[in-house]
Amino acid sequence: MTISVAVAGASGYAGGELLRLLEAHPELRVRTVTAHSNAGQRLVDVQPHLRSLAHLTLVETTAEQLSGHDVVFFALPHGASGALTAELRDVRLAVDCGADHRLTDPADWAAFYGGEFFDAWTYGVPELIVGAGRQRDALAQASRIAAPGCNASTVALSLAPGISAGVIAADDLVTVLAVGPSGAGKAAKTHLLGAELMGTANPYAVGGTHRHIPEIIQALRGAGASGDVSISFTPVLVPMSRGILATTTAKLAPGQTAATVRAAWEAAYADEPFVHLLPEGQFPRTADTLGANTCLIGLAVDEAAGRVVVIAALDNLVKGTAGAAIQSANLALGLPETLGLSQNGVAP
Repeated sequence: MTISVAVAGASGYAGGELLRLLEAHPELRVRTVTAHSNAGQRLVDVQPHLRSLAHLTLVETTAEQLSGHDVVFFALPHGASGALTAELRDVRLAVDCGADHRLTDPADWAAFYGGEFFDAWTYGVPELIVGAGRQRDALAQASRIAAPGCNASTVALSLAPGISAGVIAADDLVTVLAVGPSGAGKAAKTHLLGAELMGTANPYAVGGTHRHIPEIIQALRGAGASGDVSISFTPVLVPMSRGILATTTAKLAPGQTAATVRAAWEAAYADEPFVHLLPEGQFPRTADTLGANTCLIGLAVDEAAGRVVVIAALDNLVKGTAGAAIQSANLALGLPETLGLSQNGVAP
């Protein structure tokens, strides 16, 4: 039986990517698309690359428009979905791609977002190590899912195997991410103009202010981090429309070697369809993940510095957002986890 879907915030980048992926899904069918300022326009006039959805018209984003669908995906700005989700009726599964339901600690929400705090939903990173299991165990049969922050899931997937296996320490983590501006959304902002981005790399949210920091720490604690978890997180906007390349380092735990480090990541991701550890000496490029639901990871040990170096690449709009949302929805609906999602990127 076809599963009916509504996408709230269908005029933005995350909403458009959800729709592109949903069109390839054999079980999910988009019936309703909503927007704010673009309501009343044809979807194809706002998302001209989605030719197969030319029959859809954007409607106002209200609980009434969204209720009654089997699945509702939210691709709204942070703080916009929480109140709406509370008003949904007769919706089997809701998946929020914003931050409103990610954090479990109200103090973290107040410090990094502000405004009303909404209860945490099941976190949508199936491969993430949680205790002795994986987050996919919690996603099975879930009715409310919080898709991850793209930077947060990249870093969490980079570090969780080492934290869980005890081969790295969690008290001196450092990550620098090269990120595409699509992660900031579609709204017009001066610092995201082409003239401001071309030919330059621009750091932002420097000094521990990025909103994904508490989400990373929350995920690493779930993976087994004990004691202090400290991370220095520095994102840098670079002139590529989509993609994340995260270079993350951690202190090598006493008595660990390059062999035990690699064994930890191999054991964690050997059977994962979408998170792949590259062979020794190989490191990923963002270009190899574009359009795919894959996270590629390269691993090295800097013996002189006593640190493990993890380099991860993914498409922030696919594995970082929309792909993770659909992968998690598949699990919640009892469908094959990989349904409608591809490991293959687009090249060149």
